[in-house]
Amino acid sequence: MSTANRIRDSYNDTQRKILYYLSSGIRKGKHYFKSKYIAKDLGLSPKEVGTNMGILAEICEELSIIRWSYSNSTTWLVTTRAA
Repeated sequence: MSTANRIRDSYNDTQRKILYYLSSGIRKGKHYFKSKYIAKDLGLSPKEVGTNMGILAEICEELSIIRWSYSNSTTWLVTTRAA
């Protein structure tokens, strides 16, 4: 099953939006993401992003999501998982 199909079938709508956003950022060479900027770009609240990022950090098989630091907003380190 392709990564896109796994994302579509395994997560709720908000989590899918976040994962597509993160995947797009990784393809552009980004690895650090702040919750407040994800929220702004996706039209979500920072709290909603933080809650879902915490869940994704636990259950996401496609990406490694690690809470990196907190300075005005939580920063997340996101990388692809080795296959």
